[in-house]
Amino acid sequence: MDCMDFDALEALAKPKLVAGVYEYGATGADDELTVSANIEGWRRLCLRPRVLRDAGPLDTSLTLLGARVAMPIMIAPSGRQCLFHPDGERAMARGAAGAGAMLVLSTYSTVTIEDVAGALDGFPAWFQLYFMPERRISEQLIDRAAAANYRAIVVTVDPPYGWSPRSARLPVPVMEHIRHVNLPDAPLARTAYDTSVQNVVVANSNLADLEWLVSRSALDVIVKGVLRGDDARRCVDAGAKAIIVSNHGGRHLDTAIATANALPDVVATVGADAEVYVDGGIRRGTDIVKALSLGAKAVLCGRPPLWGLAANGAAGVSDVMNHLNEELKRTMMLCGLSNLQDLTPDLVEAQR
Repeated sequence: MDCMDFDALEALAKPKLVAGVYEYGATGADDELTVSANIEGWRRLCLRPRVLRDAGPLDTSLTLLGARVAMPIMIAPSGRQCLFHPDGERAMARGAAGAGAMLVLSTYSTVTIEDVAGALDGFPAWFQLYFMPERRISEQLIDRAAAANYRAIVVTVDPPYGWSPRSARLPVPVMEHIRHVNLPDAPLARTAYDTSVQNVVVANSNLADLEWLVSRSALDVIVKGVLRGDDARRCVDAGAKAIIVSNHGGRHLDTAIATANALPDVVATVGADAEVYVDGGIRRGTDIVKALSLGAKAVLCGRPPLWGLAANGAAGVSDVMNHLNEELKRTMMLCGLSNLQDLTPDLVEAQR
């Protein structure tokens, strides 16, 4: 794989998808300003490389909440992956494990929690959870994830009421074989832009819900969707073991702060009390170096793995993740860095 910013891969994936599916994956909320801002946020940061350093052999492996992985690059949760490839989340899991990258499986998977675990063949993964209107459904999901050997619960807390005019104009057709198979009665998979499920599928949540989840779950709890240091502090005080700085890829609140800009505040507020990760607009190895230098322990990537899945199944996913990791290594070498611990804030400067 050799493309500037995955545009070539996206173009390859698009004609393989049913009408509406590409728009569902690609679009953001309203004017899609935050989608663009996420990408531009990383690009506006400059690197200040060190010289005359012996970079030596590079090893980008690390532990994430105690789980050993090959790279600080994870696959962000995205639902309804059988829209992108017949094997859906099963192929995504094989691709993630093949590259040695952590997978985060969505509540709205179109393959069962257990089948995805089988495709992982023992490689670690996390399960993403939405707070459901009925708590018993959330309990069933977290218990199934624990029984299937997922390593953590990633609860998404940013409100799910975004609207994409572009996707709404070309909606994803409802298909009998595309279902939310992990939910009771396996309902047909409708997207958040389907007016029939607006404000129905996901419950409002508050800090008490997070405290309940931490006490109820046998697995560590990670909170995804945080853009403020004070909110991150409240989550950690409630028992969260990690925070994901995220604006849902620009799909919910348009004009929300870019994650590159939100990350330093969260890192400074949380300190060493929890691991911090970030997603949104990660397209290059240089983006990853900037994120890790600003204090993220790892990044998550959403859309590019989906395009890899659509283009070439599990192998396409592995290609995307390995490509990003090779770019990360090359950037580290060019910056005079020997290991991930060498990435410090002084390597990054805002563009003047």
